[in-house]
Amino acid sequence: MELVDNAIVHYFNESDMAMSRYYNPYTDAKSSEIGSIWMYTSSIEAVNAVMKALNAAKEAGDASLYNQHYEKYKALMAKLVDKMAYYKGTFTLQSFTQTREWSVYAVNRASAPGGADVAGVMNVYDDQMWLVRELIEAYELTGNKSYFDEAEYLAEYVLDGWDCTLKDGKERGGITWGPGYYSKHSCSNGPMVSPCVWLAEHYKGKDDTTTWRYIAEDGRTRTSETMKKYDYYLMFAKKIYHWQKDNLLYEDSGVYADNLNGPVIGGNIQYDEIDGQYYRKPSDLKDLCGPAISYNSGTMLSGAADLYRVTGEKVYFDDMKALTDNSFRYFAKLGETKPGLYTYAINGFNNWFNGVLMRGYVDVYPFYNGAAEPVDSFQMNLDYAYENYIYEGMLPHSLLVGWNTDRSKNNVEGMFEFAFAAEYALLSAYLTQN
Repeated sequence: MELVDNAIVHYFNESDMAMSRYYNPYTDAKSSEIGSIWMYTSSIEAVNAVMKALNAAKEAGDASLYNQHYEKYKALMAKLVDKMAYYKGTFTLQSFTQTREWSVYAVNRASAPGGADVAGVMNVYDDQMWLVRELIEAYELTGNKSYFDEAEYLAEYVLDGWDCTLKDGKERGGITWGPGYYSKHSCSNGPMVSPCVWLAEHYKGKDDTTTWRYIAEDGRTRTSETMKKYDYYLMFAKKIYHWQKDNLLYEDSGVYADNLNGPVIGGNIQYDEIDGQYYRKPSDLKDLCGPAISYNSGTMLSGAADLYRVTGEKVYFDDMKALTDNSFRYFAKLGETKPGLYTYAINGFNNWFNGVLMRGYVDVYPFYNGAAEPVDSFQMNLDYAYENYIYEGMLPHSLLVGWNTDRSKNNVEGMFEFAFAAEYALLSAYLTQN
């Protein structure tokens, strides 16, 4: 809570919740650069994690912190979700199966609510996926149905991006990075597995239906059928999971690659005219690209755990066990920076990526106790940083090395502070429940 509260104060403009990307606690200066919707979502993730930890403590018999703080974070969540509208915009998309107008979230923040540019490469599917994940969790924690409704709408948009075109009689499969891209990424597939499972669970035993759009066996005709939402979402959870496993898993290391690239990376999307209508044309992708990044394995750990929890199918248990062991071996380096502690890469956006990996280990632990050591490695790193480097209620970019002696070089990404807070909160819930 300390980390969240200080991050809200230092990174956000209180009136419209514009989020500065960087803040330096030594110079008390924040950047003029505004964070993307992905960075903004990290604050929602952290608030969800805090509420989840408060709930866990209450359910375990200690409601003191819940009674003191829950309503404050519930109100903060409402404010953060409301101000997401600055990232929202509307456009018309010609997808693989239909032409439809959508209101989704742009990469960049606009000057007014609803005015964001979301056309082409200005929105990406993974940004919507992170929001689907957090909005479903926010609904479960607060009971605010508007969060669920927005999550399901965004899920519909994301699943409209599934490549259902046929090659040799089979779906090509996979979701491109965004409607303006051809490349298919781990980050535009894996993060959607768990939310699809959660949506299926929400509709289990209910008669609610939806429309599944796909391409007929002739490879041209766009068709559809009505399905129960439970079956629809579980079908897509499995489709997405197995497409990523089949196409993006490195055989040698057993962790996930970044993406498949093809002849066209982004832009210049081509279309087929069929019966007077235009539909997106596919591109065959073949180049497996790296490097392996921790969150791409993290989302698949969570996805496998959720699919195993719901279906009981052994393949998901085997997968999450192997991926837990392989990813910990690949991403965690014992003693590389500090004796007895595991070093995770922190270049680029890895501080946030690593939090997704940790979440995967936490999700796996109820089924495979081999995840305990990976989870503990994150707890030890956070504790070490908190004991040695906490400054003005903030943690440094490097949990194991600390702050730069040149005070002007201590800018910290806002999403990293929220990632550290989310990790601590999830660990609190994990320890309470286990």
